[in-house]
Amino acid sequence: MNNHIVENLKREIENFSLELKVEKVGKVLEVFDGIAKVSGLSDIKSSEMVTFPGGEIGVALNLEEDAVGVIILGDFSKIKEGDEVKATGRILEIPVGDNILGRVVNAIGVPIDGKGVIKGNNPSTSSGLSAYPIEKVAPGVVTRLSVDQPVATGIKVIDAIIPVGRGQRELIIGDRQTGKTALAIDAILNQKGQNMICVYVSIGQKDSKLRKIEARLEEGGAMAYTVIVSAGASEAASLSYIAPYTGVSIAEYFMDKGKDVLIIYDDLSKHAVAYREISLLLRRPPGREAYPGDVFYLHSRLLERACRRNEKYGGGSITAFPIIETQAGDISAYIPTNVISITDGQIFLETDLFYKGIRPAVNVGSSVSRVGGTAQIKAMKKVAGTLKLDLAQFRELEAFAQFGSDLDDNTKRQLERGKRAVEVLKQLQYAPVKTEHQVVTLYALTNGFMDDIALEKIKEFEQGLTDYSERNAKVFYKQIAEKKMWDEKGEEELKKVIQDFKLSFQK
Repeated sequence: MNNHIVENLKREIENFSLELKVEKVGKVLEVFDGIAKVSGLSDIKSSEMVTFPGGEIGVALNLEEDAVGVIILGDFSKIKEGDEVKATGRILEIPVGDNILGRVVNAIGVPIDGKGVIKGNNPSTSSGLSAYPIEKVAPGVVTRLSVDQPVATGIKVIDAIIPVGRGQRELIIGDRQTGKTALAIDAILNQKGQNMICVYVSIGQKDSKLRKIEARLEEGGAMAYTVIVSAGASEAASLSYIAPYTGVSIAEYFMDKGKDVLIIYDDLSKHAVAYREISLLLRRPPGREAYPGDVFYLHSRLLERACRRNEKYGGGSITAFPIIETQAGDISAYIPTNVISITDGQIFLETDLFYKGIRPAVNVGSSVSRVGGTAQIKAMKKVAGTLKLDLAQFRELEAFAQFGSDLDDNTKRQLERGKRAVEVLKQLQYAPVKTEHQVVTLYALTNGFMDDIALEKIKEFEQGLTDYSERNAKVFYKQIAEKKMWDEKGEEELKKVIQDFKLSFQK
């Protein structure tokens, strides 16, 4: 019996191997409002992930002399003074994979739509999903291509006058309730069949609004190529701060596969407010409007990650539509001016236009695309070339004509053409228009075919013309689809089709 015990002990001793595991451990000094002050983590990196005893995750944000300021991504009520905190040595990462399409995830990439876990096909990880760090240096100039491929938003006023290209950052700015989110959702709906992945980042929005957006995208068949990242109004400010970076990391996963991605940040005003809240809690010195000094860097490092890469570096692109909410149309406030200076143009929505019934309420004079006509197909460039100037002249003449002085025939013609242009550019919500239809409508407008159509019948004429031309101008439509431009034969066919339709319409 004794021999048997001795043999077992010998075997255990022979098989025994000592493994040393080194862990960086700190202690919670205090915890309040989603923030923890931690001591003992002297060599932690900025944005490094830490773990708390209950499984909560934190991110090191403030590296002070005697403590580390950590933001808690989860329920901070379970964390108490004296708890052990472990450094992971890793920058905060989120799980990504092809199957994330069609899902709603929270700010750390965990699904919240009740459809179960997201399965991946990466054999090197237990979950099958790839891990992408949420903070990454933006691609350098050498890796980039110039922006010259259009993003068709389906919104006539944008595609014609403020064109957006793949890899561009185009700001949508305006007061609340002017249709900023509606523009972005229309742009997502129009990407069906355009070989574009969409990421919608909801920052500090009500859950009811998010559910409506999800249902609208589902109804339009857009969820098949869309991911929604949500940090709700009822959640901690730390999650609103992380959400846009999570969204762009998901976008980068698809860009690394050579795909084109459209990302919407709705909205960065709430993102800046969340960051201000965190910074003030961490006792960072406040600057203008109580925002911390690095609030510009907060958005610039995010938006610089949107780009179009060249083939040598994998191709693919990220097009960004950041949204900013203004107060009483003041675009000279701190956050709006910051983001305007980072982006490649802005679409300015105006309350007055919205209440006049001009929707989308885009102020063409204040809106600009710094990429311009290079992001338009040739056909669109040709029909919309003078439209912005015509509308600007119309606005001036309209103000002048209010004084009731006698107008010459040429001025009257310009006024009538301008009124019809405004009417044509009106569009219903969630009703994006195909590029070919836009080209036909704008061709009819700019070539004077609508000048003698009654103003109240313009919409009816436009709808009828697009349906009629699609059936009868087969050569023209084929040329636009294939060559992005028409030739003499196509133009002759279109002119005849418009004239035939106009005759039947006026009877």
